[in-house]
Amino acid sequence: MGTLQFIGGQELIIILLVVLLLFGSKQIPEFARMMGKGMREFRKATEDIKREINDETKGISDDIDDMKNSLKS
Repeated sequence: MGTLQFIGGQELIIILLVVLLLFGSKQIPEFARMMGKGMREFRKATEDIKREINDETKGISDDIDDMKNSLKS
């Protein structure tokens, strides 16, 4: 909800009315489902990228720790 901080109540009502006029009442649930699926896919892709970056950098951080320990000795 962080991105909705700048949208007030009046603006939200106007946006909802425009969406209703553009898509009609029958297509709004389908549109909402598509948006939900898109958001889910985006979140999943973001988590996959984060996981991949963490997996790749874990080896680097282990190497750095080994170097630090060898320098201390």
